[in-house]
Amino acid sequence: MKKLRTKEKIGLHPVMTLLVLSFITIILSGIFRFFNVQSTFNKISDITGDFQVTTEVVNSLFSLSGLKYIFTTTVKNFANFAVLTNLIIILLGIGIMVKSGFLKTIITLMTKKAKKTTVTFVLVLISILASLVGDLSYIILVPLGALLFLYGKRNPMIGIITAFAGLTCGSALSLFLTSYDSSLITTTLLNVHVINSSYTISSFGFTFVMILLIVIMSFVITNVTENYIAKRMPKYEFLEEDVEDELVLTRKQMRGLLFSFGAGLIYLIIFIYNIIPGLPFSGNLLDYSQNLYIDKLFSYNSFFSNGFVFIVAVFFVILGLFYGMGAKTIKNNKEFVDALGHSLNGIGKILVMIFAASTFINIFKQSNIGNVVAGAFTNILQNSDFGGLPLLLMLFVFSGIITIFQPTVLYSYNIASGVIIKLMNAGISPEFTQLVFRLGSSITLGLTPVFAYFIVYLAYLENYNQSEKPVTLKEAIKYQLPYALVTFLVYLVFIVVWYLVKFPLGIGTGVGLGV
Repeated sequence: MKKLRTKEKIGLHPVMTLLVLSFITIILSGIFRFFNVQSTFNKISDITGDFQVTTEVVNSLFSLSGLKYIFTTTVKNFANFAVLTNLIIILLGIGIMVKSGFLKTIITLMTKKAKKTTVTFVLVLISILASLVGDLSYIILVPLGALLFLYGKRNPMIGIITAFAGLTCGSALSLFLTSYDSSLITTTLLNVHVINSSYTISSFGFTFVMILLIVIMSFVITNVTENYIAKRMPKYEFLEEDVEDELVLTRKQMRGLLFSFGAGLIYLIIFIYNIIPGLPFSGNLLDYSQNLYIDKLFSYNSFFSNGFVFIVAVFFVILGLFYGMGAKTIKNNKEFVDALGHSLNGIGKILVMIFAASTFINIFKQSNIGNVVAGAFTNILQNSDFGGLPLLLMLFVFSGIITIFQPTVLYSYNIASGVIIKLMNAGISPEFTQLVFRLGSSITLGLTPVFAYFIVYLAYLENYNQSEKPVTLKEAIKYQLPYALVTFLVYLVFIVVWYLVKFPLGIGTGVGLGV
């Protein structure tokens, strides 16, 4: 009887949890609207360039118009959900790399003599650096993190957890300016120019800090994985086709690697040539309506930005196809097509999760609760009597709280950016303010189901889950909590030390003004 009770104790399935959260959001939006819950704060106007009083209100979905919105947009929202479309496209490439044997061969070669810690460190470092390509990194590295650990004879769930932790906790870190950085800088300067129209922000203004924090966070996340997460994960039962005790490259496999690397290199050369401006017939993937190179590359109108998912997918297909041709694991067009769809086999559960997630996110976004929360905390910051370090630390903590409800950093920063002027008057540079906000937002990014790519992480955990019990939403968040706590401490110490010592942030940029 005791054993039977244990089996019956199954946590709420994540799909059901997301549907319950959707229902709760509908009810709360009605209650909040009835009591006129809103937030008021000062925000810079995109039109006039001056501060104006802005009010965010909750939109009720517990009404006839709200229910009409839900029923008329749910299917359309699911079909247009970027996570769904991007995942399917990328899985075509990953599928052929898996089916052809390319990934198994290359990962086994890389990991068979490497220390476990080294493999984990490399995955974390790549995950942090992947912020350069934006949200697509979640679609690529979460499934590849699983395969990296699977073919390395470790629980693939650890790889999923580690990759997601690196992607979220390191989302504020990048050696080069990204499209996010460019948009954030634009918002920062919009505020700064109210009091100083000649102020500029260097493209290398965060270089020193980024190098330091990337190295520190790579070691920190690796240690959390190896010393905490890995020791608490259940034993994984491997299938015979998943692992090889000893990999001795055959002539066919060697030929396959030569074919794939050769074709992949040619493709990369063509691709890189087309994002370099000024050369004959080059730069075809850039948006020349923009001034800065980073904007030419990542603007919403650039061929690079719009086609990047397909560019990566084609690269993966080339690697898998040419390996299969060389190794004779893909012999005809039927096997090629079958290989493309390999990773889509059994994707039904993932699609159900994505549908539930897209529905919840759509409902939550339409309720505007996230922006109301962001506005409320912004109002507290703007009316606070604190200045200097205390105000910076408040911004740091508040940005983490805001991210739970509004995980899109561009939206939340646009609301909270009005505090820049207050901190400038306290002698703190807008660059440091922007950095503190981004660091705070990255701490809780992996803890909120409102974040669209959280569902990719959750779905893959469940995909590799060998327990009879499903991986609940609570468990998925629990796996990320140690990373979030340690990241909070690291970033907190960094902010305090940098503020007190006044180390430069990068070239020509410091904590205070006039550096």
